[in-house]
Amino acid sequence: MPSYTKILYFLFSALLTSVSIGLLGFAMSTTWSRTTMDCTGTGNGSAEITMGLFSGELVRLSCPSFGSEDAFSVFPALSDITVTPMVLHGLCVGLLAVCFLTSALSILISLYNSISNPYETYMGPIGVYTCSSISACLSVLVLIIFVLNLSVTTMQEELVPSVANIDSVDLADKRSEMRVGYFLLIPYAVLSLLAILLIYLYDHAAYTHRREQERPTEDAPKEIMMY
Repeated sequence: MPSYTKILYFLFSALLTSVSIGLLGFAMSTTWSRTTMDCTGTGNGSAEITMGLFSGELVRLSCPSFGSEDAFSVFPALSDITVTPMVLHGLCVGLLAVCFLTSALSILISLYNSISNPYETYMGPIGVYTCSSISACLSVLVLIIFVLNLSVTTMQEELVPSVANIDSVDLADKRSEMRVGYFLLIPYAVLSLLAILLIYLYDHAAYTHRREQERPTEDAPKEIMMY
């Protein structure tokens, strides 16, 4: 049976990771970006795309001639334009799915350690380190890829005529801002790192305690050790 200290440390680690999974789930269901573009040659016309991972909305004001609001599913819309935005967006979703899986594994390993002592195996602290570090690293990678997809590719410019079912439109002065779904990945990564830190503190304290218990035997005189 694990000690009460170990139980508390691993349960608290599982709690932190559970909160991070909740944040990740909410982040994947809400909006990630809003991009505004000016329609050249139409006076004050503009187009605005609010986009999440799976759904989005296009609002046109006199762009090119009339205004409208169109909701769209992200993956079908991206499949109608060039392949690069589709690949990068799919990569973001795939990496987030891996984050979800590794965080869930981290919770299971933490709960298992709170009732058992698989200390030197992959089901011990090493499992928590591995799963939580993968979650944190991949979430940071998603932050980078998503911004690159918005700023480097012409995804938003291509989505406007595709979603609105118009032949072509001249767009300029693209301005993008990140929304709540994107920023929630930051506390998700921080909580994953805190779960690692918590288990490391326990692991280090347990190792120090074992060394202190072994020291009296190591420091004992040889005459005493013979009897």
